Amino acid sequence: MKLLLSGNEAVARGAYEAGVRVAAAYPGTPSTEILENAARYEGIEAQWSVNEKVALEVAIGASMAGARALVAMKHVGVNVAADPLMTASYVGCRGGLVLVSADDPGMHSSQNEQDNRAYAKMAKIPMLEPADSQEAKDFVLKAFEISERFDTPVMLRMTTRICHGKSPVDLGRVVETRPMGYEKDVRKYVMIPGHARGRHAVVEDRRVRLEAYAETFELNISELNDPSMGIITSGAAYQYAREAFPEASVLKLSLTHPLPSGRVEDFAGQVEKLYVVEELEPYLEDQVKALGIRAHGKDLLPRVGELSPEIVLKAIGGDSAEVLPSRAPVDLPARPPAMCPGCPHRGMFHVLKKLKLTVTGDIGCYTLSVLPPLETMDSCICMGASIGAAVGMEKALGPEASEHTVAVLGDSTFIHSGITGLVDVVYNRSNVTVIVLDNRTTAMTGHQENPGTGRTLKGEQTRAFDFVAVAKAIGVEDPRVVDPYDLAATERVVREEVARPGPSLIVSRRECVLLVRDRARLAEVDADVCAGCKLCLRLGCPALSLFDDIAEIDPLLCFGCGLCAQVCTKDAISVGGRR
Repeated sequence: MKLLLSGNEAVARGAYEAGVRVAAAYPGTPSTEILENAARYEGIEAQWSVNEKVALEVAIGASMAGARALVAMKHVGVNVAADPLMTASYVGCRGGLVLVSADDPGMHSSQNEQDNRAYAKMAKIPMLEPADSQEAKDFVLKAFEISERFDTPVMLRMTTRICHGKSPVDLGRVVETRPMGYEKDVRKYVMIPGHARGRHAVVEDRRVRLEAYAETFELNISELNDPSMGIITSGAAYQYAREAFPEASVLKLSLTHPLPSGRVEDFAGQVEKLYVVEELEPYLEDQVKALGIRAHGKDLLPRVGELSPEIVLKAIGGDSAEVLPSRAPVDLPARPPAMCPGCPHRGMFHVLKKLKLTVTGDIGCYTLSVLPPLETMDSCICMGASIGAAVGMEKALGPEASEHTVAVLGDSTFIHSGITGLVDVVYNRSNVTVIVLDNRTTAMTGHQENPGTGRTLKGEQTRAFDFVAVAKAIGVEDPRVVDPYDLAATERVVREEVARPGPSLIVSRRECVLLVRDRARLAEVDADVCAGCKLCLRLGCPALSLFDDIAEIDPLLCFGCGLCAQVCTKDAISVGGRR
């Protein structure tokens, strides 16, 4: 049977066919759909974990119990999971253990475009790179085979184009697996220094065996054509190189760590001029050149952003290269990202801007508040960094800094990495005000469940995370809850908490508007009353516009949040018939 699948869907299917028992992840584009699809397969215990570190630890535990386990995350998530990953390489696995790292060249939805191939090399674990959806599925099965054969975690490195691009996939049969059960082996699983020294020697012996295995790995393929040009490549870059130079000889590497040095040297000896085509870092290029082989790579190709057939053709072929079939340009108006009409975050950021507060921000939909007209976000580093940054500002500038600084982060982000930051605020006696934007979902990655929603990935009811109770337990006195649709009350509470000495927490609670289907309360403008002052436009709501100097509200976009009516000083806007 053949289906058209995205790379993420194919990975989930591969996990099912491989007999995966446990799958864990934290949602993050471009990897999110892997677990969403895995959860639909009977027999896979799939869960959203509170962060990537915990997700990997869950997978490690499942592997120790003799079950096949898969963990998925976006590239920056591996930073969070790096601590257990490095030791998991020493521990090895009983049941197969596969880590899917979804890199994001071009930063379509990320704060950096780091190249996670370096993690495989640092952890000394094998790495596979699929070039389409069929390989994404097949490589999952191959990864588990390698994992169990060599007693090692395996990285499957995806990129955005492979994750989200669709191509035909032949489905296969499901491998029948059963958890082997846990067997006590403290020298293997308990990494005190005395045990770890012995396991490091095991890792080095495994490295030598993997290097030999790479030389005969059947999915590293030499495509010998025109000997005047040779290209070494992998993953999505293979597709670009092949389209740009269909007649060139190509060494397509699927197992990119360890590098099959002998295969590379043999291929290089059969071509006149050698190029290494890869996105981001010169990961393959540096290793090829370390073998004493002359090759072009980043001297021609960019080190930033995604590649494309056009970029590869122009970089290597020059201006005289044969032009690829043109893609008709489409002249469309710019569509900058914006928070949705009715987004509950808009009310809070309107208040923060009005109060002229410094806002140390975080990762989520609300990061869009950095854009006009709100322009209220002052920093965005990584998940949970908003709180630590606010503490640092206070420590550097003195207590008076806390009177005009707040840390803002989402509900899922707070649970992911913000709790420890709040503990630090209390422990170090900081006067920081933390605002948790609780919209009852993990919205930016597509409305996934999290501990605050009270439901699991599979929709099962569970105990909901209580932000107020946790803050009190940590030591925050009198945490406050506000409705960001009520601008006056929100402003009053923010003013009070910023001025109050000691740690404080405000929970801005209103569910994501996309979860609400009741559109009965629409806003309307009375054109005879509107003065065209444009105050309502400062909210940045896509439903609002100006026509002939009069505010207009698009009824197809409006969700009736009422913020525009609250900021209108002329009482020209009504919501549901009420001003």
